[in-house]
Amino acid sequence: MHQPRRRDRRTARRVPSEPAQRQAFRLTAAGADVVLVGYFSAKQKDFEVLMASAAAELGARGARVVVQIVQRRGVSDGGVQKMSLPYSSRTLLSYGKVREVAQACDQANADAVIFVATLTRRQQRTLTDMLGRPTASLTDILAAD
Repeated sequence: MHQPRRRDRRTARRVPSEPAQRQAFRLTAAGADVVLVGYFSAKQKDFEVLMASAAAELGARGARVVVQIVQRRGVSDGGVQKMSLPYSSRTLLSYGKVREVAQACDQANADAVIFVATLTRRQQRTLTDMLGRPTASLTDILAAD
């Protein structure tokens, strides 16, 4: 005989308390001391030019770049196969590089961290929590002006 279907007692999926259409994180670059972080694959040979142009863009908006840090992917033999993937989907960077960025921020007394690569909202929240200061993408800064 067929038993009646029991009601699923698992809790419903949590609905995020924030609205789905959350307003983009905005950071005013004017007058801020920032740490500029670049994430590049080994295929990008002109990463130094990209970092210099990003620093110039921030400088034009009144920010002062106090430290520049670069994470390169695929430089070693083991990383070549995974070159298009981030080290971590949560932070984009490797754990050691995140610690290096946090240390540089503390030493330079930086106000914010700006990434040349585009960050997801989750990555922004995670990095902001880990680094203890606002984190944003360069595209967010340029779009804010």
